[in-house]
Amino acid sequence: MHLWDPPFCGDIDMLISRDGTWFHEGSAIRRPAMVSLFASVLKLEADGDFYLVTPIEKVRIRVTDCPFVVVKMESTGNGRQQKLAFTTTLGETVIAGINHPIEVTTHSETEEPHPSIEIRNGLRALINRAVFYRLVELAIEFDSDDDSITGVWSDGKFFQLGSIVP
Repeated sequence: MHLWDPPFCGDIDMLISRDGTWFHEGSAIRRPAMVSLFASVLKLEADGDFYLVTPIEKVRIRVTDCPFVVVKMESTGNGRQQKLAFTTTLGETVIAGINHPIEVTTHSETEEPHPSIEIRNGLRALINRAVFYRLVELAIEFDSDDDSITGVWSDGKFFQLGSIVP
């Protein structure tokens, strides 16, 4: 855990939209290298806000949903030996497992599934619709005491994608 806490310098007009586009003062940042640089210093703090943190300053930015978006998934192996690798729009790839959990919640406004995976240090990536459909195709079902649970294995961990109450 990084213990350095530079001084808070205020809010800046920077936004990460739901589709993963970064904006500064209302204009999209088009240089991938610049977005990658900003993403490398992005932190989620205990107050629930997102900050760009450098050795000399910390500024708060706005994030519409998750700061990253998964656009690709690759599957290797089967059953408990299956490994699911997820790649973001920024080219970061993680394998779902204990350090990179998949979570499916319900979107508060649309009541649709809201699938995401932790990328690093509490920062999550929204799993885009096409990838989520592929993930659901890999799902298996088993019965628990009260309902049927649907989910996937990755790196030895089972992730629940949903349940069907009889």
